[in-house]
Amino acid sequence: MRRLLFKNLLRKPLTEPAPQADAGARAQLAGAADLAQRPPLGRTIAIREIDAGSCNGCELEIHALGNVLYDLERFGIRFVASPRHADVLLVTGPVSANMREGLARTYDATPHPKWVVAVGECARNGGAFAGGYACLGGVAAVLPVDLHIDGCPPSPTALLEGLLALLERVENGAATAAAQELAPNG
Repeated sequence: MRRLLFKNLLRKPLTEPAPQADAGARAQLAGAADLAQRPPLGRTIAIREIDAGSCNGCELEIHALGNVLYDLERFGIRFVASPRHADVLLVTGPVSANMREGLARTYDATPHPKWVVAVGECARNGGAFAGGYACLGGVAAVLPVDLHIDGCPPSPTALLEGLLALLERVENGAATAAAQELAPNG
């Protein structure tokens, strides 16, 4: 046992280092988020994340938004457990046949005003799952989509920029226009 303990003490960590943080870019995003969300939604944005049948790559990046590096809560954006408390539905993955009704019910349970954000290539057009017997296609096949955030998976920064783009569109009164596309930076 002692040999194993000493071996583990001398071994380097197996984790990756955190990405290099650009403090100026994060401060700029924080200021933009604060200004963009106040007029249409008061102080906070509530997001309900829905996995409609994905590979979970996008979910990993969405969960990274809550870690210490990105800290989504400081922007006044938070995740909620019920669609009845949500302003934004963040949908990942292609819509599977078994999720069509659940996705529609979730949309119906969300109070107005509400917005739908499709995250990743699968949510746009089915991605790698397109053409499969259980895949109905992208989110737009079931719900009206207000914003597409491209990437497989999109980075947490691209997700945050997409949410800010949605807020700007809401502030300008263009939330019901054709879906906006946002390509990832990188």
